[in-house]
Amino acid sequence: MLSFNALIVVALLYVALLFAVAFWADSRAERGRLGWLRSPLVYTLSLSIYCTAWTFYGAVGNATRSGLEYVTIYLGPTLVLIGWWALLRRLVRIGRTQRITSIADMISSRYGKSNLLGIIVTVLAVVGTTPYIALQLQSVTLSFAVFSPAAAGEGADGLSSIAFWVAVGLVVFTIMFGTRNLDVNERHYGVVTAIALEAIVKLAALIAVGLFVVFAVADGPVDVLERIEASPIADWDLQPDRWATLIFLSAAAFICLPRMFQVIVVENSDERHLATASWAFPLYLFMISLFVLPIAVVGLATLPADANPDLFVLTLPIAFDQSALSMLAFLGGFSSATSMVIVAAIALSTMVSNHIVMPIWLNARKGGATVSGDVRDTVILARRLSIAGVLALGYLYFRLSGGGTALASMGLIAFIGLAQVLPALLGGIFWRGATRVGAAVGLLVGFAVWGWTSFLPSFGDSAIMTASVFSEGPFGIGLLRPTALFGIEGMDPLVHSVFWSMLLNSGAFVLFSLLSFPTPIERIEGATFVNVFRYSESAPGWTGGAAEAEDLLIMAQRIVGPTEAQTLFEAEARLQGNAGYLPEVTPDFLQRLERELAGSVGAATAHAMIAQITGGVSVSVEDLMKVADEAQQILEYSNQLEAKSVELGRTARQLKEANDKLMALSVQKDGFLSQISHELRTPMTSIRSFSEILMGGERMSAEDRQRYSSIIHDEAIRLTRLLDDLLDLSVLENGQVTLNMRHDTVRAVLDRAVAATERPHKAGGIVIHRTPGDEDAPLYTDSDRLAQVFINLIANAEKYCEADAPALTIEVKTVAGRTVVDFTDNGRGIPREAREMIFEKFSRVSDHRAAGGAGLGLAICREIMARLGGTIAYLPGQGGASFRVTLPEAVARAAE
Repeated sequence: MLSFNALIVVALLYVALLFAVAFWADSRAERGRLGWLRSPLVYTLSLSIYCTAWTFYGAVGNATRSGLEYVTIYLGPTLVLIGWWALLRRLVRIGRTQRITSIADMISSRYGKSNLLGIIVTVLAVVGTTPYIALQLQSVTLSFAVFSPAAAGEGADGLSSIAFWVAVGLVVFTIMFGTRNLDVNERHYGVVTAIALEAIVKLAALIAVGLFVVFAVADGPVDVLERIEASPIADWDLQPDRWATLIFLSAAAFICLPRMFQVIVVENSDERHLATASWAFPLYLFMISLFVLPIAVVGLATLPADANPDLFVLTLPIAFDQSALSMLAFLGGFSSATSMVIVAAIALSTMVSNHIVMPIWLNARKGGATVSGDVRDTVILARRLSIAGVLALGYLYFRLSGGGTALASMGLIAFIGLAQVLPALLGGIFWRGATRVGAAVGLLVGFAVWGWTSFLPSFGDSAIMTASVFSEGPFGIGLLRPTALFGIEGMDPLVHSVFWSMLLNSGAFVLFSLLSFPTPIERIEGATFVNVFRYSESAPGWTGGAAEAEDLLIMAQRIVGPTEAQTLFEAEARLQGNAGYLPEVTPDFLQRLERELAGSVGAATAHAMIAQITGGVSVSVEDLMKVADEAQQILEYSNQLEAKSVELGRTARQLKEANDKLMALSVQKDGFLSQISHELRTPMTSIRSFSEILMGGERMSAEDRQRYSSIIHDEAIRLTRLLDDLLDLSVLENGQVTLNMRHDTVRAVLDRAVAATERPHKAGGIVIHRTPGDEDAPLYTDSDRLAQVFINLIANAEKYCEADAPALTIEVKTVAGRTVVDFTDNGRGIPREAREMIFEKFSRVSDHRAAGGAGLGLAICREIMARLGGTIAYLPGQGGASFRVTLPEAVARAAE
């Protein structure tokens, strides 16, 4: 028999292997090399988290006590996948189009983005999953105890110590690979790949133990069949009501368990994978259950009478001194428990952060969605703390229940609790008349009945529920006895709890849905969910007139990150035909933005954050027609009118913007003429005056002569520089410039620009920060002209940055395959109303007379970049003034 220390070493090596696999898969995903990580095989194997330690160990124990009843746990998912996989396809389609992150998010989104429903489902899921996590901890601790009689001899304290350290290890692994970053798609390729490996290990372990039992312990399949026929297992009593209930529960759990919803819907990368899973996973279930009866029968015949049948898979190889096989069996059970806990913790932490922590955080912060601070860090921290909290609850339940026989039925109790989501879920995707009120009341009623008839009684006769409550009911009310609700006695406790909880839940859901009237948003979401294959991209309408695109960009940057947010806004601006990085705030754009944010913080929170900025939602004629699904011709005509109206409105806005721009240019022109006359007259007057003094022949000292000559020289340079700018702009605009193309690097051009603008002896000068980034990117361009652009931007920052300690950050990076250079100062930035004019000739944001200049610098920069094949644009939402110089891909890669 293996020593306990050897077991620990092997377990740690196995965990290290899982870490390595998860890290490798995450690394491939980050590099965009998904390949087989998105294969249907990996997806199918990830569904194996349905087969927990309860299945791996407990199925054999269940077979020894109840005969073939264990088969019901496999029949439910099989019937769903084979007979109703279209339901799963509907859920996956809804999850993709609505960017669903959890089952709580699904319910919340369906019923008008109701965060109250999200909270109810989250609390129900946490409470319902807690016993299941406790069950996994017990299975692992018992399997450790088999190899360590000393730990088993210490009783509950020894087992609790093992459970504690197992829970700590699971917390560390889940945090490392479940919350490494805030993925807008909420897919965890590393975790899923590790779970697929664990699926293979536990299947191989059960098959290996089964083959050993059939061909090494018994004398082959015929002998096993004869043993089954002669054993007490063959005398089991079929109870149709219990069988039907168990099949229903297992089918409901396959859909409603947070961990199953996570892998079926959230982690699904291709809807077509369901077609493979519909036959491959039932085959997996068949194979994993194939040797349950042989192991149970042989274990009863060969092991001591007091042996725990739940551990026959592990104790049979040990009894026959099969060290390698017993280790494989241990790893199979370990995989079954840990994979379930990891995915359940990820799913529950997502639900807690999205529906409890984030709404509280938003309400507590003044300014709501537009306040400063990194929302991404808040969400990730909330999820990590939630993972630790979920595992702590499971461990606490393990301790309170004693870690003994009370946990034998915990799997079914968890199934009943989480099945309470089923009426609201099915009603929401098939019945357009389902309402938020009906769903909330149904969930609360079902949750209360489950807690009273199953969850609280699981603690036994204790301080929570005394013996008098079981026998007489609370306060002597016999109709409310936990095991005989409303006076109906003689029912199996499991059937009793399922019957009353689901009946009252469904009844309240239907009744209150009929009595209440859905809000317009609920009706729209109802049409979207029920008719998901017809309206896959539909969503409730927004009114964006009160919103500023920059406020939305600032919010989006804090959730999905600066690069992703800027890419999204830039793509939308290009789609609308707008120059720059900010699109018009249209209803369609707000819908797309909401879906992007929903992938990170959940639909309800994303909806609330956008609503804080935009001032709410509206229901358009088009949406109401979709809800009613009537008069299709009128709808099409309405759509055409609305599209024309939107186009006319956009054209009117563009004409108004063009008119405002022309008027501003006219004002700028007048200002330029005044400014240019001043800029020309002042140096010419100085030159004339001091020239006359020098020509007067008057006696003067050599020092005065040198000073007057220097003034004339400096003013001549100033005048020359102004004329050079005017000529340079004219040459650039007329396309007469000659480019001297040569190989160079971004770093070299920046070095020349920074050196040209350095003021080593100037007190209070601007401080320049450079980040390495992609500064070594090769160029084939006119580096002198490019340096001229960089010099102008650095000089502008030095002139106009109003910060007490002015600083300029120069960052080179790759965005959408192109090299970009961002120049961002720490000043107040450029006012919104002035941004459209800054690249026009003679344009100046304000007088800034001390700074000098005629407003030609940025216009020259724009023309230079146009001739070089790049762009220069103002980058909003960065705090201070920020300009982005984009080098096109062809230019950036010409030297490679």
